[in-house]
This record gives sequence, C-alpha cells and structure tokens, in this order.
Amino acid sequence: MTATHPFIDQALGLAAQALFLSSPNPRVGCVLVAADGRSLLGQGFTQQAGGPHAEVMALRDAAARGADVRGATAYVTLEPCAHQGRTGPCCDALVQAGIGRVVACMADPNPLVAGQGFARLRAAGVEVEVGPGAAAARALNIGFFQRMERGTPWVRLKVAASLDGATALANGASQWITSAAARADGQAWRARACTILTGIGTVLADDPRLDVRDIDTPRQPRLAIVDSQLRTPLQARLFSVAQREVLIYTAAAASHPAWQALQAQGATLVSLPGSSGQVDLPAMLRDLGARGTNELHVEAGSLLNGALLAQGLVDEVLAYLAPLLLGSGARPMAHWGPLQALTEGAHLQFHAVERIGPDLRLLLRAAGSQPS
Repeated sequence: MTATHPFIDQALGLAAQALFLSSPNPRVGCVLVAADGRSLLGQGFTQQAGGPHAEVMALRDAAARGADVRGATAYVTLEPCAHQGRTGPCCDALVQAGIGRVVACMADPNPLVAGQGFARLRAAGVEVEVGPGAAAARALNIGFFQRMERGTPWVRLKVAASLDGATALANGASQWITSAAARADGQAWRARACTILTGIGTVLADDPRLDVRDIDTPRQPRLAIVDSQLRTPLQARLFSVAQREVLIYTAAAASHPAWQALQAQGATLVSLPGSSGQVDLPAMLRDLGARGTNELHVEAGSLLNGALLAQGLVDEVLAYLAPLLLGSGARPMAHWGPLQALTEGAHLQFHAVERIGPDLRLLLRAAGSQPS
C-alpha cells in the first residue's frame, strides 16, 4: 500500500483503520499539514455510517491541538464529498476552515460526488492535486468502487480445504482442516465485509452463527441466506446474534407457511425466483448492492459456490489450503457441471499468496475483475 508521498502514506494508513468501521461508506483517511510542508496539524479517518468523515475528524483533531489550519494542505485518500447525506459536504468544511490545498488519491465514483467536490474546492480558490496513491486507495475500497460503478458488491468466495481441494470428508467431518491461525485470519476477512452470504445447505448441516468473533469490531456484518424453499429452522443459531440484520433470499412467495414465522424471528425475506425453482443469483447481487453491500463474503457449501462460479458472479476467491490430503469421497470446494471442455472452467489469476501458520492463503481474481 505504498504511495508516492509520506503524507499520502500516512493518510492511507489512517484509512486502513476504518476497515471494519465505515461500511457502507468508503474507508478514507485525512492528514492536515501546515503550509511549511512539515508540521502535522491534525489527522482522522471515517467513522461509522452517520458519523463524521475523515476530513471532519482531521479538522476536529487540529482544533483539539489548537492548530491554525488556514493555508494548510489536506492529504486525503478520496475526493471530499460534495453532497448532503447523514453528514454535511466535506469539501465545504475544508473551504470554511481555510484549507489552501487538497491532495487526493482519486475521485469519488459516487454519482452524487464524481468530481463535484474537486470543482467546488477549485471554485473557492483551493488548489487541488489528484493522483498520488490511487491504486492503494482503490484497493482499500474495492467493494465501494464495484457498487458505485456496477451496482453490485465485490463477491469474495472463501473456502478452507485440503491440498486436494476437499472441504470435508464424505461423512461431513470438517473441523478442523485448516489451522487456528487460518481461522483467525478468516475472521478478519469476515469483519471487513458488509454482508456474509451462505446457503441453506450450510445452515442445515452445521447450524453456524456466521458472526465475527475474536475481532475488535463495532458492528456485525449483515447475514444473507440463499434458501429457495424456506427451510431455515426457526431455532437456528444464526438468529442468536444480537443487532444483526438477517436477509433470506427465496424463490417462495409470501404465502409460504414459513414466511411469517421467519419474519417473526427478525428476518427480512426477499422473493427472487429464478429458473428451476432456485433463487435468481444475479438479481440477489443487485438487491444486495441496493442495500449498501460493498463487499460480500461468501462462506457456503459446494453447491452455492458452484452456482456462483458457474454464473461468473465471483470476483475473488480467498482459499486457505492445509498441507493435508483427504483422498476419494471428500467434498469439493465447488460443484457444478459436468463440463465438456477445460475452457468452460472458472479461470482465475493469482493475486497474492501468503503463509498463514502451517497453511497457505491464496487470493485469486476472476478475469475482468477490477484492478487494484
């Protein structure tokens, strides 16, 4: 995440502190530096949705230090917003504070901003520079850019498997194929997501909570379940997670006998019937995007994994591979097909490979996914 300027590097480091915090808003950091180019006046990063953005946090920090920011430079990882949402326009706050120059990594893809923040700054006489650290700023907000530009979340499919690609034995035993270190790392990827997605097969087989544990996070990601025929048990442990929204995507109609009972458990039900009595998965992604999901973290069984891959709906695969072979009869990472040619497979590109304890963590991108 190295940029071309130390203050941009510092702002990117601040933005990373909003990784588990700011969704669905982008992760943004801001550093205020005196006109001499050396003295730090204030810094901040975006807070929870509805809270102050990075620029306002930096201005508050400067005020707390008793610093005069008139004529100062604001180094910020994304274009200051120009619209009135749950907070006021950050470009106006910078102008009112007397900031003389803004150096931003990149423009905000939100149609409500999209260059208007820069235009208003320039109109007020503020010098604007755009570009340093753009790749790193986009990588931090890969899901936000995807949602703004395509209307759907960045889909990250997580699997934990043996070296020969098995996620469980034929009898269902799977605890634990990968190490405690890999499982802890996986919790951090859950925490950064807006929504966790699973299928009814996983709910029935494992009765998981699918919440974030052992991570200092102020929020639990929304949980979404693909349950075509509304078989989610009313006593499922997933309902026990406090202050978490649960979405159930189904092919059933509101007249289904289980509909009202699941609603009474606090679930929001969305009927999106597709072909063959299954949920329309592309429509589900569009709905999740409309609900503010930037990053969708998939932890599901081989059938849902296979359906997402077969339809080209996966942007990234997060795979933990254990140094273990399980042989025949074991459950694969994804199941679809049978394919008639190698070209029909889901072709991926290695993006990053790292050792996590005794295991390997592979990050792979699908062809056509956004660069970062």
